[in-house]
Amino acid sequence: MATTPAANRIAERKLRDNQARRAQIVHAARRIAELEGWSNVTVRRLSDEISYSQPVLYAHFGNREGILAAVAIEGFQELGLALEKARKPSKRGSTVEAVAAAYLEFAASSPALYEVMFSLGLNVPFDDPATPPELRFAFSQLLELFPGKGSKPEVLSELFWASLHGIAELTRTKRFPANRQKERVKALVELFTLPG
Repeated sequence: MATTPAANRIAERKLRDNQARRAQIVHAARRIAELEGWSNVTVRRLSDEISYSQPVLYAHFGNREGILAAVAIEGFQELGLALEKARKPSKRGSTVEAVAAAYLEFAASSPALYEVMFSLGLNVPFDDPATPPELRFAFSQLLELFPGKGSKPEVLSELFWASLHGIAELTRTKRFPANRQKERVKALVELFTLPG
């Protein structure tokens, strides 16, 4: 049975409305987390914040973890775009250095977003057939830094990522003094750009 143009328009409008509602919920969760922390991002609080009933939020995301996972996935897309931009040729330093700086800037400028992406123990699969494309996209920006490095570009990318994550977390928690960040990045870049 063929659908009518009017039915198609209604279906498209419902889809747009659902996407807009999801985006509004994710935006509100991010805003609350940046101001008050993730412990204050609850379904009840979001429901009050955006004037949708709790069942509407549950219908879109299933539970609180579903909302946080959606925020994390959005964060990986943003991180991937920042790293992709940093990989573009420029007059400033090496590409590896530019990507390292972009990663650390992302972590420092969006601490709550970075926390939900890496520190809250969400059930978002990494390196798995079910890994969301946004995570694959972000990691691919690191993979592109180490082409032709034998059979180990994935391992080098993972180690580079682990180093950046460690620097980001240790700086955020004030275990690393911020005034040596440029020195750290320079030393890290030297380690990862040695010939061989």
